Amino acid sequence: QVQLVESGGGLVQPGGSLRLTCTASVLDFSGWIMGWYRQAPGKPRELVASISDTHKTNYADSVKGRFTIFRDNVKDTLHLYMRNLKPEDTAVYYCRGTVGGNLYWGQGTQVTVSS
Repeated sequence: QVQLVESGGGLVQPGGSLRLTCTASVLDFSGWIMGWYRQAPGKPRELVASISDTHKTNYADSVKGRFTIFRDNVKDTLHLYMRNLKPEDTAVYYCRGTVGGNLYWGQGTQVTVSS
């Protein structure tokens, strides 16, 4: 059974940092295309960053230079390093994995940026 479990969210002050982790219980994690998405209240879910099976990365313009996506194919984990956080980064962050035309989501983790 496929499971994607996010962790690492919380409350942080503007300018602070957080690291999110997605732990995957899947077969052959290295072959998956992985991504982080977020959804703020009243807004649609949006792509934050993605990383392919060949480690090619893609970022939303709003997070370029502040966020870094990284995968560990030994530990079957996906990470999102977030720096210089802004109040507009407040959202529920979701891990997404795709393989062979199938798509899976984690349950989400809340990130709140506030003083």
